[in-house]
Amino acid sequence: MEVQAYLAFRGNCQEALNYYGELFNAEVRNKQTYEGKNIDVPENYRNKLQHAELRGKGVSFMAYDAAPDTPLNNGNQIHMSIDVKEKNEAENLFNKLSNGGQVQQKFAEQEWGHFGRCSDKFGINWMVNCNS
Repeated sequence: MEVQAYLAFRGNCQEALNYYGELFNAEVRNKQTYEGKNIDVPENYRNKLQHAELRGKGVSFMAYDAAPDTPLNNGNQIHMSIDVKEKNEAENLFNKLSNGGQVQQKFAEQEWGHFGRCSDKFGINWMVNCNS
C-alpha cells in the first residue's frame, strides 16, 4: 500500500511542481491538462494541470489545479512531512521552503533532534524533521 498527498493549487500547479522538483531533485511526470477534456472550466484555464505527479528518491505526491469555482483553504488541511538525515541539509531545506512563506516554528533543536514547521510561498504547510 502507498499513501501519498494530492495537493490542490489555484492555477499555479506547474510553477509549484517546477519549484518542488528543483528543490527535491525530483521529476514532474504524467502531466495532463484540461485541454480536450469534457470538464466545465473557462477557456483560459484549459492549459492548467488537471493532474500531475512529482517523483524522485524519497519524494512522491500528486497535484492539480482545482477548477476556479472549487473552494480551497490555503493548505491548512495537510502538512507535508520531510525526514532528513543531516542537520545542515534539513536546515537548508527548511530555509528554502519558508522563503517567501511563513515560519510557524523556527528550525531548532528539540528533544528528538531538529524540527521546523512553515508554509511555503504557495500556502502548503511543511514539517522538516532531522533526528540528529
